[in-house]
Amino acid sequence: MKLILSSCDFGNAESAKFIHDHLCKPIGDCRVLYFPNEKVTPEKIKSGKYQARLAAFGFQKKNIYVANYFEHTTCLGLDIDVIYISGGNTFGTMKCIRDAGLDSAIVDYVQNGAVYIGGSAGAHIASASIAHVIKYDKDTFGLTDFSGLGLYQGILICHYAKDREEDLAQLKAVGEYPVLALSDGQSVVIKD
Repeated sequence: MKLILSSCDFGNAESAKFIHDHLCKPIGDCRVLYFPNEKVTPEKIKSGKYQARLAAFGFQKKNIYVANYFEHTTCLGLDIDVIYISGGNTFGTMKCIRDAGLDSAIVDYVQNGAVYIGGSAGAHIASASIAHVIKYDKDTFGLTDFSGLGLYQGILICHYAKDREEDLAQLKAVGEYPVLALSDGQSVVIKD
């Protein structure tokens, strides 16, 4: 299992280079299953917007699959190299994934060799819990289960800066989970 987690995924040159350097093969050869954030609509999926976005990052359009939360069976049984969940509202994106019943499919893909790329919300979602993210994202989605996917058995503070130092200290003091802090320029690879 391999996770590439960051605050900005392809949003800055440093993070993008880190991702490119740690993929299992050149990005243009990777087959990717992309999970849109909470702003997804069936029309956006059909429009090709997401494919164009990922193609700008270096994926080939023929290798891009978009997770369709509205027809979730189209996401199952694919031959993919990468799962990619980018930024957005952590709670909203997790609700989309869970409501479509795709949380276990993501875990299965990763446990069977797909590299997981998570940026910001996607990084939080990979972790053991997203409860602490309430300080940064509003949960207006009615989530009651704040567990993450559990691919990383700790938690993250993305977009870490001086204003989040106290949060980091408090989470470490509680000691329920190991805590990683990632500034906007930082990324980490976690292997199991």
